[in-house]
Amino acid sequence: MRYGKGAVPALQLKERRLAQLRGLYAIVDGSAARPPLDLVQAFLRGGASVVQLRLKGLSARELLELAREAAAMCRQRGALLLVNDRPDVARAAQADGVHLGQDDLPAQAAREIVGGEALVGVSTHSDAEIAAGLAAGADYLGFGPIFQTGSKPGAKLPPPHGLSGLARAVQRAAPAKVVAIGGLTADSAPAVARAGAACAAAIGELCRAADPEAAARAMAEAFARG
Repeated sequence: MRYGKGAVPALQLKERRLAQLRGLYAIVDGSAARPPLDLVQAFLRGGASVVQLRLKGLSARELLELAREAAAMCRQRGALLLVNDRPDVARAAQADGVHLGQDDLPAQAAREIVGGEALVGVSTHSDAEIAAGLAAGADYLGFGPIFQTGSKPGAKLPPPHGLSGLARAVQRAAPAKVVAIGGLTADSAPAVARAGAACAAAIGELCRAADPEAAARAMAEAFARG
């Protein structure tokens, strides 16, 4: 991305984004019954600091149109928007970054697409994946599952790591930030924060809630208490 006179330099913008990576990391999943933008709005009203679009069933064009609207919503609330899997869509939508799974593009390749000012996150599930993510230049690491989860049917996930495993991952990843994911709830969020995670990420707890805004608010406030 090019900057005109008075624009924020790339490094400063990236540092600002990293500073915003804290609190509730709300994931909008394609399996949710509600329209994605309705969920984005509800999560932002509930206090989410980060919103990730995980909409694997959409075409690139559909995802781009939705991501542009979501990015505008997030900017109005001072929150980050990340796009799952698709660095090309993240760049075109002027999102704050991209989140990659183990089978997606390598972090270095994604960086070439999104640019130096955007965030690149990588999902990890083991010590080896943490080390690889750091070596590849990831700005933050998703780590899980912390507890048992049913939000990713068919995914080859290891047994839950628990809070002790999360604390260990935080130590191994330092100084990079860790986003905890997998079976998190408002009840467990304070302990997740005390274990050192920068964010508590959730899919089912938020997307399938009867009141997504209230669910987001409960989890965001619980994490902050940790």
